[in-house]
Amino acid sequence: MAEVEEELQQQNSSVDQVGTDEIITEGASVVHGELPQDDTGPPKVDSEVEVLHEKVTKQIIKEGHGQKPTKYATCFLHYRAWTESTQHKFEDTWHEQQPLELVIGKEKKEMTGLAIGVNSMKSGERALLHVGWELAYGKEGSFSFPNVPPTADVLYEVELIGFDETGEGKARGDMTVEERIGAADRRKMDGNALFKEEKLEEAMQQYEMAIAYMGDDFMFQLFGKFRDMALAVKNPCHLNTAACLLKLQRYDEAIAQCSIVLAEDENNVKALFRRGKARAILGQTDAAREDFLKARKFAPQDKAIARELHLIAEHEKAVYQKQKELYKGLFGPRPEPKPKSKNWLIVIWQWLLSLFYLLFRRKTRKDD
Repeated sequence: MAEVEEELQQQNSSVDQVGTDEIITEGASVVHGELPQDDTGPPKVDSEVEVLHEKVTKQIIKEGHGQKPTKYATCFLHYRAWTESTQHKFEDTWHEQQPLELVIGKEKKEMTGLAIGVNSMKSGERALLHVGWELAYGKEGSFSFPNVPPTADVLYEVELIGFDETGEGKARGDMTVEERIGAADRRKMDGNALFKEEKLEEAMQQYEMAIAYMGDDFMFQLFGKFRDMALAVKNPCHLNTAACLLKLQRYDEAIAQCSIVLAEDENNVKALFRRGKARAILGQTDAAREDFLKARKFAPQDKAIARELHLIAEHEKAVYQKQKELYKGLFGPRPEPKPKSKNWLIVIWQWLLSLFYLLFRRKTRKDD
């Protein structure tokens, strides 16, 4: 990609400029990383146990990248939590599709152990934390939400999406509208830079953090120019994530990201195009054609849309020919009609009748 667009794109802009090999800066639900595979209990991890604190240990499930957060960094993370003794899961942000915002050094008392673990992680890292009850829900536990028994050691499966080194530990709720939009926009730009380096997973983490700043509760409060400003950051993050997912061949997730944008802007050409691409690859031909035809209404001269429609037509033609050959072979060739055998008695009889008729005509003429 030559350069990253910085303004919200017009609906009739060329999809050639925003194909699956490029990234754009255009925006709601929360993007999330690949979900943990085993949902029956804490994951089984064989990696080395790292002692972070007398009451906190860590085992790495997936390596991260970059630096670790420092004190007062605003961290965004997904996690699942179980009581160690009963294996009862009492929290799951992946299931809720809403990452947790945690400011290191300003966390709630019951999350002290979790914060110690997060403080040792890199962006994109996933780990299993063992936290003693003293740094979790304590001697009394919690009888509301979440429901944790007294003196319960806790297991956390944690993924650090990313973090902001704000310096003063300002949480999203304490930011002004402009500050939240600005923080999200910086994340979007970081994601664009990572995309250009083909670091797709890292890029998606940045987009997820940007979207986290633009959560549903925040968007619900915005009107007029502030909502337009937020969408100018949020929608591109969803579309950029879809571009990454297409490259990673995660087509169902790409469709979901485009659908989020289309719920806000039903005529978004880029969202229609990318969703159509994913649907076509999955064999959802009718739905893909519908997306491309709708996109063509707003970009009638776009060559990429025309090419995709042509590919669908060629594919359907090939499928029809294949089915035709299949059915032809199934029933076999049409049998040729057999020539009827002649009955010589009838032939002789017909000859005699003809001869008699001729003789009769000649005699009649002679008498006349």
